[in-house]
Amino acid sequence: MDSQNWKHSLLYLTFLLAILHITHNHFAHKLFFGNETVRIKKNPNLPLRFRSDGTFKILQVADMHYGSGSITRCRDVLASQFQFCSDLNTTRFLKRIIQAENPDFIAFTGDNIFGTSAPDAAESLFKAFGPAMESGLPWAAVLGNHDQESTMDREELMSLISLMDYSVSQINPSYDLSNPSKGGVITKIDGFGNYNLRVYGAPGSMLANSTVLNLFFLDSGDRAVYQGIRTYGWIKESQLDWLRGVSQEFQGQKQDPLYPTSAISTMKPPALAFFHIPIPEIPQLFYKEIIGQFQEAVACSRVNSGVLRTFVSMGDVKAVFIGHDHTNDFCGNLEGIWFCYGGGFGYHGYGKSGWPRRARIILAELQKGKKSWMDVQRIMTWKRLDDEKLSKIDEQILWHGR
Repeated sequence: MDSQNWKHSLLYLTFLLAILHITHNHFAHKLFFGNETVRIKKNPNLPLRFRSDGTFKILQVADMHYGSGSITRCRDVLASQFQFCSDLNTTRFLKRIIQAENPDFIAFTGDNIFGTSAPDAAESLFKAFGPAMESGLPWAAVLGNHDQESTMDREELMSLISLMDYSVSQINPSYDLSNPSKGGVITKIDGFGNYNLRVYGAPGSMLANSTVLNLFFLDSGDRAVYQGIRTYGWIKESQLDWLRGVSQEFQGQKQDPLYPTSAISTMKPPALAFFHIPIPEIPQLFYKEIIGQFQEAVACSRVNSGVLRTFVSMGDVKAVFIGHDHTNDFCGNLEGIWFCYGGGFGYHGYGKSGWPRRARIILAELQKGKKSWMDVQRIMTWKRLDDEKLSKIDEQILWHGR
């Protein structure tokens, strides 16, 4: 290229950069395609981390079953409860609970929309997750067995969810099953919506740059045919392989070099798991001591893929949060791991007349050291009812560290 052409190219490039700069400032983070305006995603403050008071609070929302909005009727509510009841009651409950509990993070555990009542899946998703996006809080979701029954398949749903404002959801992990340490792209994992979110220590603490809590999200599928019989989906071996790989990465994780490692635990940080369909061992809890109510048969898969066995062998999963069975809201312990239902949240999903819709809260608390907040000391949970006082019930400790 001669010097004259080079100068022209440089001037043209400078002109393009100037136009882009002006466009960027003038249109305030908007892109234009034809007559359509597309907003760029708003991202939350990351990474996820504990507060300076040593706490991290999660709101679990199970089974919103959102339909079309104001025209979608409620199910199983008393006539004396509401003059008129629709999806807007679900929206109102979500706004109330966010304001009352002020969580650090929101976890939606599937059946976010009720596909058969949602003529436009994307529109229903935006309405369902609207209060979460308006709050500016980081949030994440997995799919249930009803989400894909509208106009989008499961991959499309998770793709859209991952692009929504303040969502930290992922379609699938970017780990290579054969060698996770290389960070390769995973290609054969089942489902859509398998990912891990790290929660870091309190700001200014010894563990401010370390993961002190992991949040595992798994796609438990929708429906399937097994040995000629229709059944619910299940978590597959490829997902469990990935999960084991992620867990092993945290064994003896590197600590902040500014502090002596002898003062900090080198054990894997505790983890919480979130998915929709309960595992086949959950019915055993009918005969064990539970906290909450066991009011309906467990609708799980006929296939036992070894999820409980995997969690036990990993050693870091302390509690699991599920949905699917709306009138079950109990926590029960299986082999040292607590399994907790969220309880039905949405008004278009089935429920029980006179039994308020509810949400689950999870609170993790750090241990206080001599000079700094340390690792997680305790994990608690309780539920809030959508009644006049947002009644708080069934508070319990799920796990206590050393």
